Amino acid sequence: MALLEEPAAEGRVGFFTDTSVCIGCKACEVACKEWNAVPEDGLNFTGMSYDNTVGLGASTWRHVAFIEQPRRLGCQETGLATAAELAGEPREPDFRWLMASDVCKHCTHAACLDVCPTGALFRTEFGTVVVQDDVCNGCGYCVPACPYGVIGKREDDGRVWKCTMCYDRLGAGQEPACAKTCPTDSIQFGDLAELRERAEHRLEQLHQAGTTSARLYGHDPDDGVGGAGAFFLLLDEPEVYGLPPDPVVTTRDLPSMWRHAALAAAGLLAGLAAVCWKGRS
Repeated sequence: MALLEEPAAEGRVGFFTDTSVCIGCKACEVACKEWNAVPEDGLNFTGMSYDNTVGLGASTWRHVAFIEQPRRLGCQETGLATAAELAGEPREPDFRWLMASDVCKHCTHAACLDVCPTGALFRTEFGTVVVQDDVCNGCGYCVPACPYGVIGKREDDGRVWKCTMCYDRLGAGQEPACAKTCPTDSIQFGDLAELRERAEHRLEQLHQAGTTSARLYGHDPDDGVGGAGAFFLLLDEPEVYGLPPDPVVTTRDLPSMWRHAALAAAGLLAGLAAVCWKGRS
């Protein structure tokens, strides 16, 4: 169990998802399922707009969220006409759709990897985190350890599953299936350092265009998971998209806890040795 193992920065790849150009086509979901043979996951009517998978899980490695959000335009929400409407211009829609394709974050400090007792979860040469399904024993320790709720168990076999960032395709010099099929380049794949620079430039563009609510999520290497290998440009607060606002790797305190436990054990042994020595004398 390698606590807080950090991937090498050189050669690390990842995803940058620009939600401002996502059209909700779900091509990424389909491509992910087809390439990785991910089983069907219900396709139920949820009442959540066009979202029929609700969230990430063992059989949903890519999840496209549809958020129908009322526009914050004040007078329009009260039903009063704006100056533009009085001038005969068409009324703007009363709501907007926020669409985003979510995925495993392949954290720099991955709690799922830290707690796995069998080595089923491992860090690849690309800096990604992958589950070896033939090694997983279904203990489930990784499920509550993930601060994003990404990993899940399949009821039919009890093992855990999640996005592998198409590890087999990366080994063949190909990009992941979801990024390959995305028609708007909302999902971008490449060198993680380059993607971060590209994301900062895109954020600056949106701010200059007046979209001041735009922000990067998972981009900061000093955040609670050491920066994500899959990060996002959002148009609203993370909670709106169902993302935790301040994720923290759940195993961050384990090294200090083990150090304190070792010191306590050493103190106990020293005390026992002193008692034994005193008893002999």
